[in-house]
Amino acid sequence: MLEHTPGRSAPARRNLTLALDVGGTKIAVGLVDPSGTLVHRAQLPTAEGDAEAVWAGAQTLIVEALQKAGGAVAAVGISSAGPIDLPSGTVSPINIIEWQRFPIVERITALTGGPVRLGGDGLCMALGEQWRGAAKGAQFLLGMVVSTGIGGGLVFDGAPYDGRTGNAGHVGHVVVEPDGVPCTCGGRGCVETVASGPHLARWAREHGWDAPEDADAKELADAANAGDAVALSAFRRGGSAVARMIASVAAVCDLDLVVIGGGVAKSGALLFDPLREALTTYAGLDFIRGLRVLPAELGGDAGLVGAAALARA
Repeated sequence: MLEHTPGRSAPARRNLTLALDVGGTKIAVGLVDPSGTLVHRAQLPTAEGDAEAVWAGAQTLIVEALQKAGGAVAAVGISSAGPIDLPSGTVSPINIIEWQRFPIVERITALTGGPVRLGGDGLCMALGEQWRGAAKGAQFLLGMVVSTGIGGGLVFDGAPYDGRTGNAGHVGHVVVEPDGVPCTCGGRGCVETVASGPHLARWAREHGWDAPEDADAKELADAANAGDAVALSAFRRGGSAVARMIASVAAVCDLDLVVIGGGVAKSGALLFDPLREALTTYAGLDFIRGLRVLPAELGGDAGLVGAAALARA
């Protein structure tokens, strides 16, 4: 079912940027004006079946957006779940099994006439927050999402940092427990195995939280807010793990700001209070001692706004 954001309409102007946000549950397309305002937004559930079925949904949204923009846009930006491969312009999202090395840049260039810029979803989230959200003006930034997984993106000296293949910022796989549980990446003890939503809930159930097997981080947060001791411990453990990861990345990258979004971050103080407390222990070097950690502001629009920022960079 096609979903439109009410109250937004786009005039026919060539200075609009078309933005595409590709995720495992939805594909969204937007038009962003030069101020970073999202003037059109539509989305569809990510199709299942085969690669072309997924592409058909994206194509429908792109064609509609081009029509609203008067047939032409200034640039196109793509935010995609990873891994991505910048040299080939392909994406292989772990949550879209139908797309393995899918030539998304080639397809969208043919459809729109280009120019097209591809970035990982973590990078685009960071750029969106830098342009219009909690990280306005930040020069050395880690933007990260703590949700069903943990990902991120880096901004160095005010500019996006892609890395060699476009996958820089995969902070979810920083090891925080060397003898911890196995991770889907093939490693062990990654911060994602401690602080992502499913792992928070699983740890709590294993330690006495009385909840169904399918209970998620939102229900865990509700329990913690009601005073459940195990649920509170789960968030303290997760917040401390994220702090250890942030301290390591900040020391390597000389960051001045970290912005955190995603479903787990919506728990607010349950995550941020123990995180900030632990950071005072782990971020001991003078140049990162004042590191700020803030909640993201743009929510589900960050990927689209950030993809547009990337296209204009």
